[in-house]
Amino acid sequence: MGEVEGTEQLRVTGERIDALLDASGSGGVVARERAEELVRLVADLYGAGLERVLDITYDAGHLTDDVLAALAADDLVASLLLVHGLHPYDVTQRVEQALVSVRPYLGSHGGDVELLEVSDEGTVRLRLLGSCDGCPSSSVTLKLAVEGAIEAAAPEVTSIEVEDAEPSGAETLIPVSSLRSRLDETAMTMASWEPLPDLAGLAAGALITLEVGGTRVLVCRLGHELFAYADRCARCEESLDGAALSRRLGAAVGEAVLRCPACRAHYDVRRAGACLDDETLHLVPVPLLTEGGVTSVAVSVPVPVSA
Repeated sequence: MGEVEGTEQLRVTGERIDALLDASGSGGVVARERAEELVRLVADLYGAGLERVLDITYDAGHLTDDVLAALAADDLVASLLLVHGLHPYDVTQRVEQALVSVRPYLGSHGGDVELLEVSDEGTVRLRLLGSCDGCPSSSVTLKLAVEGAIEAAAPEVTSIEVEDAEPSGAETLIPVSSLRSRLDETAMTMASWEPLPDLAGLAAGALITLEVGGTRVLVCRLGHELFAYADRCARCEESLDGAALSRRLGAAVGEAVLRCPACRAHYDVRRAGACLDDETLHLVPVPLLTEGGVTSVAVSVPVPVSA
């Protein structure tokens, strides 16, 4: 948890710096300009020192590809390298790496993502592939998983555009025609990635319901894969606590059906929680990612609206 805590502390420190700069404005324009200059000079000094460290390490023959990869993989170090323009990977490489990190989640819902271009103006163009069988919650996949991963890896990206997949007779993971309207509907919420407790003891074919960041979540394991859904049955709207997983008759090994303990509705865990009894119903998928040995889920937090 050390890396996660270090990253969180860095974020808190950045917010504190911003708050102090805002507070300095109460002393007048001159006071704020002096405070901003002080922060800029200190940042330049540390940036120059960091660059010298890299130069010395390189001259000594110790700045190998493996060392660079390790530095880039550390969230705290990578953020400092980005601030000072010293990151070893360009924006395209970092966006590609971000997409690699979310592919397991997309794949668990039958989808994938392809990077088409990163423009000189900082626009990322993507093509979303596969199918979530028209799942209305698939727009959350883009907003919480794909966009979040790209923004964290490449903060200089100015916008993300999504194109339709090549015609294949199957629906795209996120219907682009309805994407913008769906994102507008959720514009008053923000994503919060919350770590899950250690799930090493969760056996294959088992599930658990727990509260994460104020949201009730159901987590189940199929083989080595984890899946997360909002803890609410789509048909009776009761909790799924006490639900059972079973193999569907004639289905392949590893396929599993979740049965609601209240109304006995059945859901396909691997197919984005599609209801087997009513094709218009489905569970609400919760984005789930594992990074650095820590598994987290993305829950939505309402954004207060000022009067």
